[in-house]
Amino acid sequence: MCKIGMIGGFSPESTLDYYRLLIESHRRNVGSKSNPEIIIYSMDVNYLMKLVGNKQWNELTQWLADGIDVLYKAGADFGFISANTPHIVFDKVQELSSIQLLSIIDETRKHIEKTGIKKVGLLGTKFTIQSGIFQRACKNTQIFVPNEKEQEYIHNKIASEIELGIILDETREGMLDIIKRMIEDNSIEGVILGCTELPLLLTKDEFGIPFFNTTRIHVESVIKYYLDIIEKRKI
Repeated sequence: MCKIGMIGGFSPESTLDYYRLLIESHRRNVGSKSNPEIIIYSMDVNYLMKLVGNKQWNELTQWLADGIDVLYKAGADFGFISANTPHIVFDKVQELSSIQLLSIIDETRKHIEKTGIKKVGLLGTKFTIQSGIFQRACKNTQIFVPNEKEQEYIHNKIASEIELGIILDETREGMLDIIKRMIEDNSIEGVILGCTELPLLLTKDEFGIPFFNTTRIHVESVIKYYLDIIEKRKI
């Protein structure tokens, strides 16, 4: 068999979404009601945001690497971090990891490239947006970001509402207004929901463009990798 290792807790709401989608994707792919074997290590989102906010990159890297090590010692064959923001230090964490990690940024890049879309908007925490991780990864795609005021709005709504399971129509309309403005000003052809809380609020495509759900994209890649390992072990 094979065991998936998931760093969760960033936030609990998106972790629940990941777990549900992992099971749904697995059942859809194997055509039965069986479940994948998943080991979840839940870490503190508040501590994460403190380290990121203070730009304590070395401490963040080691903290996440220690979490991955817990998964490894528990028997995980590979792992992933169920959030976009921690991927600011993903490459350094991978260097310290004893198991292969699947990047939400890289998997999203692959997905976008397959669509052929060249102009994409990016929503997420201000840390994710300002870090440039998507911009560096998506070299074949032009990434547009919200203005400073919009970034603060998105960041605050994620932290004060969506992470806590508070889903408001008013906030949804506020997010859609930002996307509509980017369509008008930047001619974006799609938008990256670059925070795993955002798909809890923005649940469908709007304005005739695709909303790239990074959670779902990540999950599909994780399950494919999982099933590939199982298939190889049968040989």
